[in-house]
Amino acid sequence: MPIFTAPDGTPLAHHVRGEGEPLVVLPGGPMRASEYLGVLGGLTARRRLILLDLRGTGDSSVPADPATYRCDRQVEDVEALRIHLGLERMDLLAHSAGGSLAMLYAARHPERVARLVLVTAVPWALGRPAGPEERLAAARLRQDEPWFTTAFPAFEAWTTGAEDTDFTAVDAFFYGRWDDTARAHAAAADEQTNEEAEGRFHDPAAYDPPALRAALAGVGAPVLVLAGELDGGPRPEVARLVADAFPNADFAVQPGAAHYPWLDDPAWFTARIEAFLAGGGSPPAAAE
Repeated sequence: MPIFTAPDGTPLAHHVRGEGEPLVVLPGGPMRASEYLGVLGGLTARRRLILLDLRGTGDSSVPADPATYRCDRQVEDVEALRIHLGLERMDLLAHSAGGSLAMLYAARHPERVARLVLVTAVPWALGRPAGPEERLAAARLRQDEPWFTTAFPAFEAWTTGAEDTDFTAVDAFFYGRWDDTARAHAAAADEQTNEEAEGRFHDPAAYDPPALRAALAGVGAPVLVLAGELDGGPRPEVARLVADAFPNADFAVQPGAAHYPWLDDPAWFTARIEAFLAGGGSPPAAAE
């Protein structure tokens, strides 16, 4: 397990999986250890994944100053990883809340990004978190699922911030297929997440949406924004706002997928991303 040092002296870990050209991967959660990403549906067949454990998660150390959990304070951790890897420019993939970190990184270090993939990334950094009604609208798309009748009331309570929410019922809405693999993936979330850091990551002070939009307009790297058809955070129309912030962005909606699309249809997910990283190619037939 390789270790490198953040600018403030915090030892950080990254995990290497697969063979091929490196693809640096930023996890979401927020602040969930990179373990949950697995092999990203099989991207390891063509790419060497460099999965960063953000500070205070997984095998990375807890920082001396908990204020450094804030999203913008972690941008230089990503830059330190690039330097550690000896990469002039890097392909970068970020999932969910990691998308905000990736956008801030691209804005601050645009010359270091070769290609950028943002997977089901809520545009928190652009001042547009997922709203309760959007999440509920996506949840209602699942009304034909056998578990919907019992799970939906819990999900509705969760969107209102109810403290007694049954999270085992809520979890089903984050997966396109609520099978044994999805259940195991969801069950591991609590022990993989740093709850203190989770609460600090999206500190509103971390973001300046107008300044970020202006900076991203100058990012020339190709960008792929991938949304899940069934995802409520973000809904595809909200994810498209992320693509609109970049001058050179593709937008794709994975059919039948929710927040973890590499679990819902690994073949579709990997084919779409591999085609983009290769510099083109035709995506699988689907709505985009």
